[in-house]
Amino acid sequence: MDKALYIAMSGAKHNMRAQTVHANNLANVNTTGFKADFARARSMPIYFGEGHPTRAYALEEIPATDFRQGPLVETGRDLDVAVEGDGFIAVQSPDGTEAYTRAGSLFIDALGMLRTGNGLPLLGNGGPIAIPAADKVEISGDGSITVIALGQGVDAPVQVDRIKLVNPPTDTIQRGIDGLIHLLDDEQGELPADGNVRIISGFVEGSNVNAVNELTSVMSLARQYEMQVKIMQTVKEDSEASARLLQPAS
Repeated sequence: MDKALYIAMSGAKHNMRAQTVHANNLANVNTTGFKADFARARSMPIYFGEGHPTRAYALEEIPATDFRQGPLVETGRDLDVAVEGDGFIAVQSPDGTEAYTRAGSLFIDALGMLRTGNGLPLLGNGGPIAIPAADKVEISGDGSITVIALGQGVDAPVQVDRIKLVNPPTDTIQRGIDGLIHLLDDEQGELPADGNVRIISGFVEGSNVNAVNELTSVMSLARQYEMQVKIMQTVKEDSEASARLLQPAS
């Protein structure tokens, strides 16, 4: 019975963790550039001990992220950009290292730094991008940033920097606890810019979360969790019944 209890416990633990993943996906259904996470597990036969492997337990796989593109939402705002197809925008993470995102709702802070909507500096050719005071700022498809300085005419545009765009293989990256994309191998350092990655101005990329699928997954996992708990309760009842049978008659 202890084996049945262990198997039910491992299944319930996986169900709880999977529910957390799907609940987080649902919570970010309206988050710009968010990519849904997968919750994966598979049954593993138990080969330890004597006898045949007639039992199995839930083994959690390495978490993965769905990097498929989300819908493009037109905003008409000059500083909103969305990556078309594969690729990421390079930003400076809170710990100072290079990280990547698809969230392209940008703004210029009081010091002239170009930042993402959550305040992270965008990286350009030589580090964080600084934008001089300008009447107009435009971002082209290759990430080039052109400004028209204050008091200058439309005939005097100046290119000030170029947003770093990268396109690493998806099997070399993962989402970090900060919500940004990082390289799996920290020793790989920083990725080179990829001139083939294109962005479109005036749009942002919506979340690629399918709300219906996530909701049904949460409901299904809840039922599975209840089943695992019921098995544990049944094991407890059987154990108590066995103990009563073994008690000596008074």
